[in-house]
Amino acid sequence: MKRMLLVIGLVIGLLVPASAYADIIFTPFGGTTFNGDAPVKKLSIGGSLTFMGTIAGLEVEFGYTPDFFGEQAGTALIADSNVTTFMGNIVIGPGVGPVRPYVVGGIGLIRPRVNASGLFTNVSASQFGLDVGGGILVLARPNVGIRGDLRYFRRLTDPSNDNDLDVFLSNFDFWRFTAGLSFKF
Repeated sequence: MKRMLLVIGLVIGLLVPASAYADIIFTPFGGTTFNGDAPVKKLSIGGSLTFMGTIAGLEVEFGYTPDFFGEQAGTALIADSNVTTFMGNIVIGPGVGPVRPYVVGGIGLIRPRVNASGLFTNVSASQFGLDVGGGILVLARPNVGIRGDLRYFRRLTDPSNDNDLDVFLSNFDFWRFTAGLSFKF
């Protein structure tokens, strides 16, 4: 695991240009979650801050989906729920004029929260997760554009809970499609 982290660090260092050449792109977004553990499509909101060079960059992304699980089968078993994501990503996407298709992937925190009623207990746990996806950024003006993005999120778990770095995929996952207005600085 330590070797893998070292390789990832070296790749980031080689791909990401010096900050003097990076564009800063802020994108507030809205969209929907679907498939996986998302029982129905739900509104998702958030934002991202991307430091982008000519080919690659780094992104910090926050997403929030209220009422993620909804009510189960029309009953009041789940009184309130949401899912929050906070991810650090590597973005790769060379720009072609005002159009920049990209792929993105990274790790961060995924926090599902459920307030249950009746005999069930409330559940809330932040765990490491990963996201992968892609999208396109189209700059309509030199500093303003529109971004469309599709990402897959999956929570990671440590099944041994003995503080080792052994990490496995959990069974909690979902997709999210978003669109937003991007501002380049």
